[in-house]
Amino acid sequence: MLTKFARYFNLTNLSRISVRTLPCSSSNLNSKADYTTNVQKNVLITGGLGQLGLDFANFLRGRYGRDNILLTDIKQPTEEALKSGRFEHLDVLDARRFEALVVENRIDLVIHFSAILSALGESNVQKAIDINIHSVHSVLEICRKHKVQLYCPSSIAAFGSTAPRNPTPDFTVQRPRTIYGVSKVHMELMGEYYAEKYGLDFRSLRYPGIISSDSMPGGGTTDYAVHIFYEIAARNKYSCFLREDSTLPMMFLPDCVRGTVKFLETPREKLKQYTYNLTAVSFNPKQLVDAMRPHFPQMEVTYEPDPVKQTIADTWPQVFDDSNARRDWGWNHKFGLEDMVQVMVDKVKSMK
Repeated sequence: MLTKFARYFNLTNLSRISVRTLPCSSSNLNSKADYTTNVQKNVLITGGLGQLGLDFANFLRGRYGRDNILLTDIKQPTEEALKSGRFEHLDVLDARRFEALVVENRIDLVIHFSAILSALGESNVQKAIDINIHSVHSVLEICRKHKVQLYCPSSIAAFGSTAPRNPTPDFTVQRPRTIYGVSKVHMELMGEYYAEKYGLDFRSLRYPGIISSDSMPGGGTTDYAVHIFYEIAARNKYSCFLREDSTLPMMFLPDCVRGTVKFLETPREKLKQYTYNLTAVSFNPKQLVDAMRPHFPQMEVTYEPDPVKQTIADTWPQVFDDSNARRDWGWNHKFGLEDMVQVMVDKVKSMK
C-alpha cells in the first residue's frame, strides 16, 4: 500500500548546477537500458500542440508505432503535427467526445497535458478552473470506467511559500497561492483517491521549468530560460522578467521525455508513490546568462521583474529533492546547465 501521509525529509542541498553531466547525443537520449522492452500501447495525448505534446508524441511513435499515438488539441494542428502522425480535434471539456476517442481507439494510456499555466492562469482564473480542474474530473472518470492508465503531470507550482524551498521533498506542506498550483494539488489528490478507491493506475511527476529547443513555452514563470536565447540571437538584448537571483529547478525537454516514459513503463509494484518530484539542475537568471556569455560575448541583459511572475517565483522551490525517483525507478538526468546552453545556442544560431 502506498503511503497516504505526508512526511518530512532531512536532506542536504541537492542542487546539481556544478555537476557536469553526459555530453548531449541521441544515443544518450534513447538508451534501451532506460526502458522496459516489448511494450505496446495505444496512447492518447491531450494538449498535444503545447510545449510538450509533439515531442512526446514523436518519441512514443518511435517506441510503440506511428499509428498507436493519437495527438489531440483544441487548436488547429500545424503542418508539422499533421505530418508527424494521427491527430484529432478535442476540447477536453467535452467529456462525451473525450470518452468516444478513448473507446474507439482502444486507448491504454492517456497523457493529459491540457492545462493553463501559472501566469496565464492568474489572468483568467475561471478558464484555469475549467481546464485544470474540470477536465481532470472527466479524464479520471473516463480512465476509471475503461481501465486506462492515466498520467497527469504536476509542477513545482504545487508548492507554496510555506514549503521548504531548498530542498523541497516529495512530502511536505504544499499550500500554493496560484490557481495553477491549487489545481495541481487537487489533481494529485484526486488521482491518489481514484487509485486507492478504484485501482486506477494513476501516475504523476512534478516537473520543474522545462527548457525546449523545439517549441516555445506557453505562459509559465520559468519561460525566461527559453525566451532569452531567441531574444539574444535576434537582438543581442534581453529584459528578464525575474530578478537575477531567482533560483528555480529546471530540466531540458529530452530528459523530461525520457524520464517520463521510463516512469510510465516502470511496473506499478516498484513504485512507492503516485507522485514524484523530477528535476535536473537549479539555476537563476544570472547563472544562465554567465553560461551563455561565452557564446554571445556582447549580450546585454537587464532585469525588470514582473510583479506577478516574480511573486510566483518567490513562493516556488529553489531546489527539488527527487531522490525518491532516483531510488525507486532509476531516474537520472543527462543534461546539465552547460549541455542545455550548448544545444539551445546551436538551435538559435541555426535559425539565422
